[in-house]
Amino acid sequence: MPQLSYTLIIVVVTVLISLAGFKSEALINRLILWPKKMHNPAEYYRLLTSGFIHADWMHLLFNMYTLYIFGNTVQELFGQLNVSQDFYLILYLSGIVISSLPSFLKNIHNSYYRSLGASGGVAAIIFFVIYYNPWWKILIFPIPMGIPAIIFGVLYLAYEFYMARRGAGNVNHGAHFWGSVYGLVFALLMDPSHGSGFINAISHPQF
Repeated sequence: MPQLSYTLIIVVVTVLISLAGFKSEALINRLILWPKKMHNPAEYYRLLTSGFIHADWMHLLFNMYTLYIFGNTVQELFGQLNVSQDFYLILYLSGIVISSLPSFLKNIHNSYYRSLGASGGVAAIIFFVIYYNPWWKILIFPIPMGIPAIIFGVLYLAYEFYMARRGAGNVNHGAHFWGSVYGLVFALLMDPSHGSGFINAISHPQF
């Protein structure tokens, strides 16, 4: 029996909801992470639903393409670990929530702050892959050759941390950073014995 592609299901659902959001500001306002409106626990669902809407086509396509590439790899890893594929959904969905929490807590009194997009969950998926395949080559346009995943990961974390501290622009760099960290923590908790394997892998470069 073919393996159910949770990645494809997530992509399709996210695209459909995002497209509906492009046509309905009311839907966006209902699903978006909006800390000022979340004093009532009944509004906490926004920590998750904000990951299924996007600002525009470019935002949506970039996140879904990245999720499709890395998500399929994560599903293969779960198969190799003999772990239920349901944990894939847990990783992705909880990644969206966990990466949204710092922004929510930081801006709970900021009536102007809003955030949307799947980037936090996608970052968790990417860094789960990096943990298990630190020397996997990641292609980034327009660089003609792949960058080792561990090097990309270090540079990415440093950049997102720096940009989050600056607090400039409309991109939620904090969600990117904490989603990435969460992906690493999730991978470690899935198989604590692999920690030594990760250290061994990064100490033997494969360029």
